[in-house]
Amino acid sequence: MCLALLDGRAWTAGELAAHAGVAPSTASEHLRRLIDGGLLVDRRQGRHRYVQLADPTVAHLIEDLAARTESRQTPARGLRTATANAALRRGRTCYDHLAGRLGVAVTDAMTSTGLLDQTGGFALTTTGLGWLTDTLALSPEDLRSGKRPLARGCLDWTERRHHLGGLAGAKVSERFLANAWVERIGSGRAVRLTRNGKAALRDLLGIDDID
Repeated sequence: MCLALLDGRAWTAGELAAHAGVAPSTASEHLRRLIDGGLLVDRRQGRHRYVQLADPTVAHLIEDLAARTESRQTPARGLRTATANAALRRGRTCYDHLAGRLGVAVTDAMTSTGLLDQTGGFALTTTGLGWLTDTLALSPEDLRSGKRPLARGCLDWTERRHHLGGLAGAKVSERFLANAWVERIGSGRAVRLTRNGKAALRDLLGIDDID
């Protein structure tokens, strides 16, 4: 259920129960504990009750835990499930930033081209800040981090390597979607590069191909 909530949306307990394949009462009990623990927040709209992640730091925690925990999932059964899993591994959103092979490839390219410094942590270089404002047309106000780190490494649970999180990661994802370089697949977290996106990543970051 927590992995489903990484899409940043608010879900009902019934939707999460169906997604996890558990009884509604079981889902409600687990969700109550997660709310009490401060990981989720309760949203009410009319007669409907929704839950969602409390903030981006919770998304980071869940992704990090998923990457560090040995998977005990059974192999996907059926073509539809296998296809959906493969799509998530190729590219997805982790709360509000890019993850999967796509997110890791963008992060690696930003590092190799001097936009991102991963020595001792994650930090945008002066060149990287200029790239965000000049090339991606972000304003300085967009990059005022407040309490949220501007750049943060997020351990990818499928790739077991870091992708770019934090405010910069969110803004990069937002701009890629707005420019139609990346598009969502259905209503879930999976995303894919468009033809224009492949050309943009090749021109801007030297990424030739992402499987």
